[in-house]
Formats: sequence, structure tokens, C-alpha cells
Amino acid sequence: MKKSAAVDLATLMHAAASAQDDVETKLGAIGLSWAKLAALKALSDAGASLPLTQLADRLSCVKSNITQLVDRLEADGFVERQANPSDRRARLATLTAAGQKACREGSRVLEAAERSLLGTLSASESRQLAELLAKIQRR
Repeated sequence: MKKSAAVDLATLMHAAASAQDDVETKLGAIGLSWAKLAALKALSDAGASLPLTQLADRLSCVKSNITQLVDRLEADGFVERQANPSDRRARLATLTAAGQKACREGSRVLEAAERSLLGTLSASESRQLAELLAKIQRR
């Protein structure tokens, strides 16, 4: 296969994996993962609780995955399952005080990782990268 561009798919995938590994390592140091932080943020944004089906929808994952994720968050003390007053068959995932704290700490770690990773770009380069990535996503 002939290379037609300075950046190929392998380079793009490697850069994304490297960034993800860096973030996962930093989040892991405080007992979180990308998936756990995403769930905590979704609950926080929703006002601290959501039915598991809505949480799964917001995270674009299937019910079995959200059940396992909530199990891990519950074991960590970040989430509690509660009865849903509007649907006796459904359960709510509710942030605990520890979950709210973990969400704030994880968000700070994520922001610091973003500054570290993208801080080397000029404002112009940052805008250009955003435009290029958006163009790729729209394809």
C-alpha cells in the first residue's frame, strides 16, 4: 500500500492509544478509570441519580455493561443503588459523597492531563487539530 499522507491511520491510532493510556494511568492513581469517571460525571450532571437504563443510554453502552460498571462503583463506595419511586421494577444509581468527591478529583486529573497533552500546541494549532478531528468524525 502506497503512503499518500504524512499521517497514516496507524499514527493516528497510536497517538489516541498513547493519550488514553496516559489518562488511564493518571486516573488509576486515584482509583478511577475513564469508564468510572464517565459514569460519575453522568450522574453528577443529572443531579446525582439516574435509572440504570438512562445511565446506559448516556454512556452509550448496553445494560449488562452498566450493571457491571455500577457494581464496581458500588464496591468502591462511589454509588448506591436505590429504589426508583416512579418505577418499582427499576433501580437508581445514586452518587454518594465519596462519589461526588471522586468525580471532582477525576475531573481535575482529566483537565490536568488535557493541559499536559494539548498544552504544547499553539492556539492556532489547537484550532486546526479540532477542525481536522471534526472533519474525520464527520466522514
